[in-house]
Amino acid sequence: MNFNTQISTKNQGVVLPELSGIDCQITIKREDQIHPLVSGNKFRKLKYNIQEAVKQKHTKLLTFGGAFSNHILATAAAGNLKHLQTVGVIRGDELGKDVAKTLANNSTLRKASEYGMKFEFISREYYQDKTKPQFIETLQEKHGDFYSIPEGGTNELAVKGCEEILEKEDYQFDYICSCVGTGGTISGIINSAQKHQKILGFPALKGGFLRDEIQRYSKFKDNWELISDYHFGGYGKYTDELIHFINRFKKITQIPLDPIYTGKMMYGVVNMIKNKLIPAGSKILIVHTGGLQGIDGFNELLMKKKSDLKIF
Repeated sequence: MNFNTQISTKNQGVVLPELSGIDCQITIKREDQIHPLVSGNKFRKLKYNIQEAVKQKHTKLLTFGGAFSNHILATAAAGNLKHLQTVGVIRGDELGKDVAKTLANNSTLRKASEYGMKFEFISREYYQDKTKPQFIETLQEKHGDFYSIPEGGTNELAVKGCEEILEKEDYQFDYICSCVGTGGTISGIINSAQKHQKILGFPALKGGFLRDEIQRYSKFKDNWELISDYHFGGYGKYTDELIHFINRFKKITQIPLDPIYTGKMMYGVVNMIKNKLIPAGSKILIVHTGGLQGIDGFNELLMKKKSDLKIF
């Protein structure tokens, strides 16, 4: 994988039986196909950060995240590809009490470890201080010099990378739909969209705190809206209906969705079309931001709950 070149991804049209008779064109931008682990918005966010780390002659990347973070694994895999050491500061000090057990029960951290990432497990309370200078100084004392990447990967360089998601062929669409986690991906899309296009963001978390963050990175444009009705209870939350929708969607289209981000977004788009919240005749581009590695970990959690559900 080359972090120094422009990568284009294909657009794939989909036809869903539940929308038959409704005049809307749905196309999915397959960002998930960039790389098995450094896919979608993770590649876009890491691209210029890794270039900057190399430019500054850093040999180590350090970043932050939860135990099932797509960003943590993507950073580990990207670091391995670029021969950079990686450190993951993980929320939850209880996970560090028996690391072998944690890795055995968590496919995300296990894979990150296999790509060479070292972990720093810290309490949820201490994690709140992760941006404070004293916190960073403590990490530098323990891990030495490193290039720091924020939780979720979002910073100015990440937004710059996400501005490359849309291409000229995408100017034909009326609506661009994106998942929203930390706000970096949608900010880049907002910045590169055309004046006639409306950007719809589907947050995976409850709360409207993301609006200020997006405004800060998106040059205060007004061509976007957050759709907060499809988080299914918050980050990592789900319903049986969502899982059945994801499995049915894959069976029909052969396109996998994850239950944290893309599954909720796609469910929301379909629901909005059904309820005429997106006008008939609209051309809709849905950005598939990847995150598919999280499906294994999600299924592990379902098994622990002795659920009959599974994402295929």
